Parts: sequence; structure tokens; C-alpha cells
Amino acid sequence: MWRLLLWLIAAVPLVAHAQDGAPKLQTLEADIQDVTRIDMLNVDDPLKVFAFVLNALPDRVTVYPTENYYYFRFLHRGTPYAGNLRIEVSDKPAVLHFAYYRTQTPWHPEAKATEITLGEAQGVKLEKQDHLRYRIAYRDKSVEFALNDLSQLKPQAKQLAPDERFIGPVFDESGLRFLLVFNEKLKIFLYILDDSVPLPEETFPVRAESRIAIGRRTGFAYFRDLKLPRQILVGVYEDNLLLNSYYDGPFDQLPDNFIEGETLRSAILSAAPRLKHKIDRFGRALDRNIRYAIKPYRAYIEPPDLAPVERCAKEREQRADYYACFDAEKAARGDGLRRKRK
Repeated sequence: MWRLLLWLIAAVPLVAHAQDGAPKLQTLEADIQDVTRIDMLNVDDPLKVFAFVLNALPDRVTVYPTENYYYFRFLHRGTPYAGNLRIEVSDKPAVLHFAYYRTQTPWHPEAKATEITLGEAQGVKLEKQDHLRYRIAYRDKSVEFALNDLSQLKPQAKQLAPDERFIGPVFDESGLRFLLVFNEKLKIFLYILDDSVPLPEETFPVRAESRIAIGRRTGFAYFRDLKLPRQILVGVYEDNLLLNSYYDGPFDQLPDNFIEGETLRSAILSAAPRLKHKIDRFGRALDRNIRYAIKPYRAYIEPPDLAPVERCAKEREQRADYYACFDAEKAARGDGLRRKRK
């Protein structure tokens, strides 16, 4: 498993996209060349690291995750680093954040991230070109960042239960798309898998006849609803949460660009009234750099850990609180706030 983790960290950025519809080929030769390369990047200087990242990008990139994180990874003298450029949108002018850190592994904890807000003081220009396009410029380099346009992604009528309200579309860094909904009667959130596009992974049932299937690539666990033609995200592999990986679940990719008015804040306050006057309409705390965590799915270590979800659903199929089976954290959510994703 560890060898596979290192392979993924080192190899993925190295191989060009296939142009003929064939899979991308990744080789150990390319990995070794990258691991043994000696570079002169000063990783202690965030502005120099930012310049390195920006200069390495093409003139136009697509930001897929819906909280507008543009993730990157690189190897510096054999050490894997990860980070992101984040365009934070709100009711005020957008702000550009930059963060990077040595990646966490099962045998070594994640190092504290270097984080900086970039603007005119650093010679960085963030220019809004339209609703979903921004240009970032520094010295002689300029890159257009196209945010993911999911404005047309909405649930079909048959995908929503009578008490559910659609909050917005979510594109997770795992490559999965979800519909975030809120059950106003039970006061719970759910992530519904978007089935309007092919699922970018294979799944397997946790056992014969089970309604829970797990993604081979992500470890995401989906429950095939007993009442409606849809799948609900019910589990995330625990190690991915601990490692802060791309597969830690969509709690850190809310639909920022598509939140209408008070839709999200009213839902959060319905579920957590203690946060009244403490969050903005995006669910961000007014006094701290944290955000409300919408994480109804559970962490699991082995597929049998998900059995209580299926058992609960079958027992409550005819009950009004059936969908409460899919909110694993309702009873132990605490203040519900999370740090912004590095």
C-alpha cells in the first residue's frame, strides 16, 4: 500500500495526457528521474514557490473542485510536496490564497503548511474576467483560471424526497460529482451521486445482495436508495481522511459559485441553530478561518463497518426518519466547524 501511495504521489504529474483516447502510461523510469532530480527551488520562500507553480502552468487551466481549489503536487529533492491556489469567492472581491506543505504519509505526520494571501503587496494581480473566469498575473506570467461551470447541474424531480431542498452542485477533488441536498424535516444534509455522467471508477458490492457499493479508486461507499432511484454517499475510507487526501470526501468542496442567497446558511442554521450570527451565507465563521463541515457520511476501515447503515435503512424503510440513517455525525457533530482545506 505504501509503495502504491508513493507511486501516486510521484508519478501522476509526470506523464502527458493521451491524445488518442488511450490510457496514460506511467513508468518507473519517469518516477526515478523525478525523485533523483536536484533542483534549486527555495521552498522556504512562499513567493518563489508561487512563482514556480504559476510559471509551470499553461496559459489557461480549469479549476474543477467547487470551492475553487487548484491543487498541485511536486517533488523537491525527493520529498513530495502538495498545495493549492484557491480563489475565495464571497460577497466581497475575490481573494487569492496560496498554500503548500510536505505531504503526510502513514509513517510521518503532515508538516505545517506554509500559507499566504497574495495581492498587490506581493506584486500579484487577481482579475475577475467574468462570473467563472479569473486571471492571475505575477511578473511576466499570466494564467487564466476557468472555474467549473456546473450551473446546469440540478436534480431531477424523481431524485428528491418530499422534504428535501437542493443546495447546489459539488465537484469533489476525487473527480466525483454530487448533488448537495438538505432534508428540512430531519435537518440533515446528504450527498447524492450525480448519475447524469458516467461514474469515473468501478464499484463492487460489499457483499452479495448488498445495496452498498464501494469505488475501487476512491474508497467512497454509495448506498442505493430504497425509496428513490439514486445513490447516497455513506462512507469514506478512514485513512484517506487521516491523510488529507483527494479521497477524504466532499465536505471541503461546497458549491460556492452556485449558492443562491441564504439557501445554505438557512439550512445550516436549521441543523445547528447555535451558529446564528456566527457564520456568513457561505457557512464561514465570521471571526475565525474555519467553515461549517457538512460531513454526514461515516469513516470506515473495512467494508463490514458499513453494515449498520444498510441495517438501519431496511429497518426504517417505512418510517419518516428513514433518511436519518445516512447522517452518521448528527449525534456527535460538536460545533460543526472545520478548518479551511490546505
